[in-house]
Amino acid sequence: MRSLFLGTALLVASSVGAFAQGAPAGAQDAAGAPVPSAPATLANDLRPTFVAQNPSDMVTSKLVGLTIQNNANETIGEIADVVLDDKNTVKSWVVGVGGFLGIGTKYVAIDPSAMKITRVNDTTLKAVIDTNKDQLRAAPEYIYLGKKADAKTDAKPAETNKAP
Repeated sequence: MRSLFLGTALLVASSVGAFAQGAPAGAQDAAGAPVPSAPATLANDLRPTFVAQNPSDMVTSKLVGLTIQNNANETIGEIADVVLDDKNTVKSWVVGVGGFLGIGTKYVAIDPSAMKITRVNDTTLKAVIDTNKDQLRAAPEYIYLGKKADAKTDAKPAETNKAP
């Protein structure tokens, strides 16, 4: 009898806890305001999704530093960075042009549709763009947010109409 009473008490206590967890997601109170719900945990339907790499996938660690060639198979630069937009899609490739060992390198942003990246074999990627070095050097420089441009582009214009 004692174990029956203890089992019933545990069953009632666990069901009271389930009802006290709060309103379901998207519920509203009588005034129409949203009711806060419990945070997502690994025990509900909001758990993270994990994916496995496919053989056709490309990882950025293999793309950054990748040499870029034009249609004449001339090396014209290398991928220095990848810019993502607010939806986590590639917005642009930042390409380093000119310079030697990073000194004097100019960075330009290339639209992803302008560059074709293909897999040569299981371990090698190839990037091709239909342009030349001179066109890339003439392109506007990509300046990272929060960094200043070179002193030559930061100079203020001379004041002309000064009052005596």
